[in-house]
Amino acid sequence: MALTLASPPSVEPVSLAEAKAHCRVEHDEDDTLISALIPAAREHVEAVTKRVLITQEWTWKLDAFPCQFNMPKPPLQSVESITYVDSAGNTQTLDAAEYRVDNDCEPGRITEAYDASWPTTRLVTNAVTVAFTAGYGQAGTDVPQPIRQAILLLIGHWYENRESVAVGVSVAELPQAVEALLSPYRMVYF
Repeated sequence: MALTLASPPSVEPVSLAEAKAHCRVEHDEDDTLISALIPAAREHVEAVTKRVLITQEWTWKLDAFPCQFNMPKPPLQSVESITYVDSAGNTQTLDAAEYRVDNDCEPGRITEAYDASWPTTRLVTNAVTVAFTAGYGQAGTDVPQPIRQAILLLIGHWYENRESVAVGVSVAELPQAVEALLSPYRMVYF
């Protein structure tokens, strides 16, 4: 199984102005640093929650059709296409009428349509490719506020604590509130 980011987010969940206000920074000297912390915090939150925050396009490759696709990177917005290598070795696009996309549940899923079955694939690696879009939306404000707050807390923490070790000071890896804010959004796969 291979999961590849095809199109990254066009914006971040929080703006530079929001991050500076949270950090109580009123000058422009640290704009480059704070601008670098914003995507780092988003990526950290995405890794912890196993979610995608801002709309992104992904490609997911599997060796065969599963009984049901439990989609990675929720929330699922849409499935653009499913292609597969048929038994003759040709790449085919599966007709959208042959499957159902359920983006009401989390994680989103793809199942066979009523009275349909998955086609036979050639026994090769990455025989099935799903192109899909995930994320809460195109704007930072589409992201749930607790997640945005966790990102701001991370940015503030990293801005104030630029080294991993501080001699003579009690240091916490991350603010405890970040865990509490992200806990309801964390995806657990079995």
